[in-house]
Amino acid sequence: MDVINNIFPEITSPKKVVITMHQKPDGDAMGSTLGLYHFLLQFGHEVTVISPTNWASFLDWMPASNTVLDYEKETKKSDELIHQADWIFCLDFNTMSRTKKMEEVLLKSNATKILIDHHQQPQTEVFHFGISDTTKSSTAEMVYDFINASGYNDKINEPISQCLYAGVMTDTGSFRFPSTSASVHIMVADLISKGLKHSVIHENLFDNFSENRLRFIGNTLLNRMQIFYEYNTALISITQQDLIKYDIKTGDTEGLVNYPLSIEGIRLAAIIIDRGEERKCSFRSKGSFDANTFARKYFNGGGHYNAAGGHSKESLETAVSDFIKAMHENKNELSTYQF
Repeated sequence: MDVINNIFPEITSPKKVVITMHQKPDGDAMGSTLGLYHFLLQFGHEVTVISPTNWASFLDWMPASNTVLDYEKETKKSDELIHQADWIFCLDFNTMSRTKKMEEVLLKSNATKILIDHHQQPQTEVFHFGISDTTKSSTAEMVYDFINASGYNDKINEPISQCLYAGVMTDTGSFRFPSTSASVHIMVADLISKGLKHSVIHENLFDNFSENRLRFIGNTLLNRMQIFYEYNTALISITQQDLIKYDIKTGDTEGLVNYPLSIEGIRLAAIIIDRGEERKCSFRSKGSFDANTFARKYFNGGGHYNAAGGHSKESLETAVSDFIKAMHENKNELSTYQF
């Protein structure tokens, strides 16, 4: 994978461009891709954003979200665009497998593939150009850096500002995670100086959920959360019945794994959700516990040092049992928490 700066001379030369992200995109995935979309449009490129799957409705306010294609619903059209593309930007994922059913067509494409991502252990051999920086708070911040490095900060308009701010805010936990570096605040200051109304974006992201979701969260914290104080660990397990009872949609469980971290002494928080075809897992940690290694070793996943995900094909009960066994194996590290 060559350095991404080598594509800068070609930015002003119009091309057919596809931008894609990981399946079930979160605020950073959608914000970074749409931010880049609005940037490239200004140079005359034909740009299409394709998501491997559907996304949470609380992201629909983002400028041009209505133009994003859902690969699973518009497979033929998406395949044609990928086949015709000159450039394919791959944002907020480190391996092609995270694009689910898009993986095969992306790998077969003759387009120049460009990576912008901040996850560990990227699949560099499948990308022609790119940047992978695990020290960055978000892919949205990296897109901002990309725009600046290309020499076109003056092209950052209101839609770009809104999308990138949403991405960096969600991936930093509203700026509370350790990844919130000085460069993040400098970026936000620049966006605000350009006229960004940040409070409106916070409302769009966090103040538009259903009553059902709030009741679901209450039930989850009351009835589905286990605390293992001797391991400084909390586990939430959610059944399919819960998802059906409360009419839970894509995105409604976003951020739920963070709740137990507010309990004093908790070092590792996990959530396992029965999605039917598989069990989806999320892990969050504090301090020196490596959630990425934990997810890779036990749950076929990965991510960041303090935030990672994984999955299991076993039943919910077995996945929970596997987590407890893994917790026991990491007793020495988990039971000695250093704030």
